[in-house]
Amino acid sequence: MNIPVSDARRLSGIDRTLAAFQRALDTIAGAAVAARPSPGDAQPLPRLDPSARRHAAGLMRVNHTGEVCAQALYDGQAALARDGATRAHLEAAASEETDHLAWCAQRLAELDDRASLLNPVWYAGSFAIGALAALAGDRWSLGFVVETERQVEAHLGDHLRRLPPTDARSRAILQAMQADEARHADHALARGGRKLPGPLPSLMRIASGAMKAVAYRL
Repeated sequence: MNIPVSDARRLSGIDRTLAAFQRALDTIAGAAVAARPSPGDAQPLPRLDPSARRHAAGLMRVNHTGEVCAQALYDGQAALARDGATRAHLEAAASEETDHLAWCAQRLAELDDRASLLNPVWYAGSFAIGALAALAGDRWSLGFVVETERQVEAHLGDHLRRLPPTDARSRAILQAMQADEARHADHALARGGRKLPGPLPSLMRIASGAMKAVAYRL
């Protein structure tokens, strides 16, 4: 159940909690529905040998897991945002992350593979991190968005280089995701996001690296 941002602004706290709970269930269960068609649909299904297919599936599983985490982070931040406009901004970005989630799930199915078995763990941990970021205040929370999206943008660039050369379908999806992530970072910065203290970006990269290593296989 995806609630339009214009309607979300009129929801009570209880309604927002129930909507967030439904999004969590949809995210973990793989029931996310995209509002935009997958960019990969315009590309032909590639012929991949078994090794290339497994590698492409591993990369797309990592990206699907990243979108599970992104959905949870935005939900955690929006739940405790102090300003209504900041909450609306986070919810709008989350709706685009839902598109990414659905696109990656579709591509995984096409590759005859599955999402990470640890998605409930990834979601719960990311929601808690998002809530903690929100508790620090809206400008710090937005700064967390900026740093997260910049790191994701770089990560997607790395995956674009590592995809099998013939997998134009996955490539189109990642390129569209990369453009969205860059825009989310720019908007959060324009809204007053603060630069995070030195150690935090490094810790975020370490945690992200561990998640990617596990999700590629599990």
